[in-house]
Amino acid sequence: MERKSIDRKKRRKPSGAAVMRPELTTALYRALFEEWAQTGYTGMSLERVADRAGAGKAAIYRRWPSKLEFACDAIQSVAFMRLGFADQGSLQADILAYLRATRTVLRHPLVRRIIPDLIAQRSRSNELSAVLHGIAVARRQFGNQLLDRAIARNELHEHLDRELAMDLLFSALYGRMIIRRKSFTNSDLDRLAIAMDAAIKAC
Repeated sequence: MERKSIDRKKRRKPSGAAVMRPELTTALYRALFEEWAQTGYTGMSLERVADRAGAGKAAIYRRWPSKLEFACDAIQSVAFMRLGFADQGSLQADILAYLRATRTVLRHPLVRRIIPDLIAQRSRSNELSAVLHGIAVARRQFGNQLLDRAIARNELHEHLDRELAMDLLFSALYGRMIIRRKSFTNSDLDRLAIAMDAAIKAC
């Protein structure tokens, strides 16, 4: 009986399912964004994505059943989907912090290519609606927190037009940096924060 017990301990256990290594998942996300920025969503090849990440295509399908779900998870993984910062003490200061954080995101060369492609794809197909919806929800959740803080400080009235206020938060940066491909200096952001503070208070 003792011999059998020893044999069982020595016997190699089956490896079972492949371990999902987080560093490979991160590499796959990065490779997806690089491929997306270069080819656009419709031209994206998951085989090329896997090659960029130094992995096999099976590594993708073990994690995601489709290119769409891969893209959705990749977008959700990036830092700007979890944008947040401490209360800056006033609506104008919160707006300025938001603008600076958003400018950092929109300066990234991959983001500057992928976001316009997302918008263009939506005009041709509903496939990426879930991706765009996820981005909008994340940004608006943060925007609501910013507005709630201002209401708690009595800087805004509780019945303001939130949709208009949140559209104002993002549209100026997107219009100049993504559509016009112009930059925002720090002094530009200071002036924009003053203007947006006044505009949101009028909502």
